[in-house]
Amino acid sequence: MSTTADRASTNSPSPERAAPQERREIKPPAATSVCFAEGARVPNATGAAQAGAEHTSIPQRYDAVLLSAFGGPEGQEDVLPFLRNVTRGRGIPDERLEEVAHHYRHFGGVSPINGHNRELLAVLRKALAAAGIDLPVYWGNRNWAPYLDDALREAAADGVRRMIAIPTSAYSSFSSCRQYREDWADALEASGLQEHLQIDKVRQFFSHPGFVQPFTEGVRDGVAAAIEAGNRPEDIEVMFSTHSIPSADAELSGARLFPDVDGGAYAAQHLAVAEQVMAEAAPNISWQLVYQSRSGPPSQPWLEPDINDAIDGLTDRTAVIIVPVGFVSDHMEVMWDLDNEATETATARGLWVTRTPTPGVQPAFVDALVDLVRERVVGRPVGERANTTTIGPWFDVCRPGCCENPRLGFKPAIAGLQP
Repeated sequence: MSTTADRASTNSPSPERAAPQERREIKPPAATSVCFAEGARVPNATGAAQAGAEHTSIPQRYDAVLLSAFGGPEGQEDVLPFLRNVTRGRGIPDERLEEVAHHYRHFGGVSPINGHNRELLAVLRKALAAAGIDLPVYWGNRNWAPYLDDALREAAADGVRRMIAIPTSAYSSFSSCRQYREDWADALEASGLQEHLQIDKVRQFFSHPGFVQPFTEGVRDGVAAAIEAGNRPEDIEVMFSTHSIPSADAELSGARLFPDVDGGAYAAQHLAVAEQVMAEAAPNISWQLVYQSRSGPPSQPWLEPDINDAIDGLTDRTAVIIVPVGFVSDHMEVMWDLDNEATETATARGLWVTRTPTPGVQPAFVDALVDLVRERVVGRPVGERANTTTIGPWFDVCRPGCCENPRLGFKPAIAGLQP
């Protein structure tokens, strides 16, 4: 926990307070100047994390928490600019982006993600205060306002020098971890704060009991509802759904620690969560891990099976329980791909279907986020950290080569070792 004295102890001069930023349609350009020499110390991290150890057990003083999210449009006029941000550098024409835009336009051009994060921000602030952790929380998005660079400018102007970041994603992959680290580097460079701010990252929290519990409760309730509707336990299929990613990216997730698992650490982590959920909630019910929201060209292999194909392949089931295990809140992918498309597929097959809740702002999940901050503040040894799956606790500092994306070229990243 920080004090005024802690903040004043930095040798860096205080940057001038930035003027309030209006909403911008374009996010900051890619960073270019973060050091990535072999053997370099972790850039822009606190001293406790710079040496590159997998886990740190040194109590750390932070000045603030950074809630870091994907972002989403909040009106019809935002949809295309937002999608251009998401796909920037890939040369995707607007005509193809419109194929995805209709998902957002179906809901008035408004993604639920910003509303969910505003709610999470408010609840997290209260939970931290209730836990005696006196840290302000700043919120910055990767792809839409409020942007990360504006959040960092605001924090620096408030005297913040050391932050602990919480990405709103639980697993290891390029898009769910490495890209956040790259965007933090982008934002520091765009805001001119590379000499003023240090950013550590909480560990990937897929294995934290507070993240797993909402899914466990959802499956337990879903199975009970399916049986009450007249389905026998042996006729129920539980489908744990997560965002599909390119197979090549999946192989590089988690620093290649799971070479024998199809889908690398990304798949292994999801499987570990699903196994734990089913062991607690429904040990005798059939289940599988499926994928959704594929967006790449047909020639590029992505993780399979697609949830709709998996539902179509059910020949001896009468009920499907869809578990959005890859998501922390009801993103557009949950509302469209699961509540709309997958549900329609199941209904067309004559299957009883329900979708379980995401963690959202459920107390167990919010308490887990507080605990992730606390374990770094107090320097909790890894053996004493909350963990409920056979994999984990995951690393405090990302490993060399973890979740890199060779197709997009090397980009500087912070809060972890370089490829």
